[in-house]
This record gives sequence, structure tokens and C-alpha cells, in this order.
Amino acid sequence: ARSFADIGDIIRGKDLYIGNRKEKEKVKLQNNLKSIFKKIYDALPDEKKLRYNGDRQNYYKLREDWWNANRQQVRKAMTCNADNDAFYFRPTCGKGTWTNEKCQCVTHDVPTYFDLCAPIS
Repeated sequence: ARSFADIGDIIRGKDLYIGNRKEKEKVKLQNNLKSIFKKIYDALPDEKKLRYNGDRQNYYKLREDWWNANRQQVRKAMTCNADNDAFYFRPTCGKGTWTNEKCQCVTHDVPTYFDLCAPIS
């Protein structure tokens, strides 16, 4: 299982399976991500594309921007089917309360350390 932080790293191109035994999976994943982000790039208005000039081989800037814009939605998608009694293993949420109910604060905010939230399986 991968954690939320791992997923963010993979999308941003910072952690794509370390080790030779997974080299084929790494190449396949990298190619799939390039294809996905090429489609996102191609759909951008021309003035937005200027930000990513020189980054079209791997789209790392676009990946980073996409992750920053969509991380909360990805997090919600990961936890929407979690059991209501799923919680993170330490209290937080600003006042030392537990992240009860799907690893989120009672306000439905993601904890400040949300990238470290345990994987949801």
C-alpha cells in the first residue's frame, strides 16, 4: 500500500519505485504520467502554457501545480469509503483531539500533517 505522501511524490515525479527489480513498472508509470500530463498541458490556454516552457519532457512543474491544486480532492477520494472509525494514530487537529472519522478532523479539514496520513486500503 502507498501512503498519501507517496502518491504525491509519484505524481510529482519524485518517487517512482526505487530499485531495479521494479524498473519496468517505473518506466510504465512514468510514461503513463507523461501521457496524462501532456493531455492536461495540451488543454491549457496558450497564456498558461508559457509557465511550463522548457518543462514539456516530463511536465514536472505542471505535475507540481496539479498536485497543489488537487491534493485535497485526491485525499477525499482516498478516504471517502474508509470506515467511520478509521483514524490516524496520534491526536492533533489543533486542540489535541484525534483525527477520527476517516483520518480527518471533526471540521472535515485534513490534519496539518496530512501528507503523512496512514494509507487507506
